[in-house]
Amino acid sequence: MQREPEPPECEDILQLKGVCKRFPGVVALDGINLDLRSGEVHAVCGENGAGKSTLMKIISGQYRADDGVVTYQGKPVQFASALEAQAAGIAIIHQELNLVPHLSVAENIYLAREPRRGPFVDYRKLNADARQCLQRIGLNVSPTTLVGALSIAQQQMVEIAKALSLNARVLIMDEPTSSLTETETAQLFRIIKELRAGGVAIVYISHRLDEMAGIVDRVTVLRDGRHIATSDFAATTINEIVARMVGRALDDAYPPRESVPTNDILLRVQDLQRTGTFGPLSFDLRKGEILGFAGLMGAGRTEVARAIFGAERPDSGSIMLGDTPVSIGSPREAIRHGVAYLSEDRKKDGLALSMTVSANITLANVGGVSSRGFLRFADEASVAERYVRDLGIRTPTVRQIARNLSGGNQQKIVIGKWLYRGSRILFFDEPTRGIDVGAKYAIYGLMDRLAADGVGVVLISSELPELLGMTDRIAVFHEGRITAVLDTKQTSQQEILHYASGRSHA
Repeated sequence: MQREPEPPECEDILQLKGVCKRFPGVVALDGINLDLRSGEVHAVCGENGAGKSTLMKIISGQYRADDGVVTYQGKPVQFASALEAQAAGIAIIHQELNLVPHLSVAENIYLAREPRRGPFVDYRKLNADARQCLQRIGLNVSPTTLVGALSIAQQQMVEIAKALSLNARVLIMDEPTSSLTETETAQLFRIIKELRAGGVAIVYISHRLDEMAGIVDRVTVLRDGRHIATSDFAATTINEIVARMVGRALDDAYPPRESVPTNDILLRVQDLQRTGTFGPLSFDLRKGEILGFAGLMGAGRTEVARAIFGAERPDSGSIMLGDTPVSIGSPREAIRHGVAYLSEDRKKDGLALSMTVSANITLANVGGVSSRGFLRFADEASVAERYVRDLGIRTPTVRQIARNLSGGNQQKIVIGKWLYRGSRILFFDEPTRGIDVGAKYAIYGLMDRLAADGVGVVLISSELPELLGMTDRIAVFHEGRITAVLDTKQTSQQEILHYASGRSHA
């Protein structure tokens, strides 16, 4: 992919020298140096926990550095808040959505900046301005729609529109494409190139390293809170970036598969339907199998998983676990039957963020660490320490609050929770969204070990290479129906996309 030539003017707009940030038990940043030029896209890469998000929060005023100097437009600064940084021309698009669900799209875009007519909000101008922002990013939703009614991908686009409405001189994009389709990603890249040509400095954070080739000028790698290297993107390779991130060469994106499916059926779904959402559809999951769910955004994959988990009630159809028909009316019943669902929004549906690592890991099986209604804290800690060790969760202690850990480590906590419950069927919904290559590899290896132990795994993913690299079969969805079930070894991205578009014959 060709990238436009760099603009002629390329002055430093932002510099960080010797920046440090410490939290209880953790040195998040240790003497970081970084410079950002006007009219460049500067990628910041690193594993989860490398310090990327902490660094961005210092730049955007959410945190104050403990040591070091931040220079913006030639002057030392220490922003007291995100609003102060925003007023100075620094905007951030957060990886974790920072929207108010019960407000409209327009109200979210201009939150605390609403146009006014006297003491009242001028809703006509508010909605008109928001409509222009939405048209610019190609999002076809009404500005009066409540954000809570939108999909995760649409909410991500609203977050992007919100940042663009600020007309910032420095724009930080933290995993902006993690929930976007290919079409939406292409639209975002068009906007990035326009901003770059206009002299805006962009900090770009993404674990999808291959997508950077068309837009990134320079790349900085962080590891364990330290600066490892900064180089021209054109002068390095993806393999070199990955090696710097993880401290070693990572030759294969996917671990060798050890699991082999049997012919024993763990889950059989027959004619399952929820009117207006999905179905009727049928499929089965075998013992020791990793079954992929492929499809375009809105194809119904997540809704089917949630229905089987009891989070949404289907109108008709049957579910069998082995040879036994079951009626699952709630997540509690699903858990009792050994069915687990790892939501794509782990912070909303998977974790109790204000609770400790140990409390989260034992959350689905509190009875295992309690007696007569009282928690056995020593046993809770012992269980958590076992899963921290087995899953490679990076935390200073099992008493650490889950909110303070990186996304990859939070995902491993959710997995540990279901493993401790002893689940026999696991639905992984976009399990590697926003997770670095090292953490992805670890989660892939864990999924294979689960399958090797006889667990049935369903992998819901928008990344076709991930499905091709980790599954035995792939069920392809289109508009709520399964259009094909393909043998992974015998299929290709082209065939999957063919069926995902609704065609019945390849």
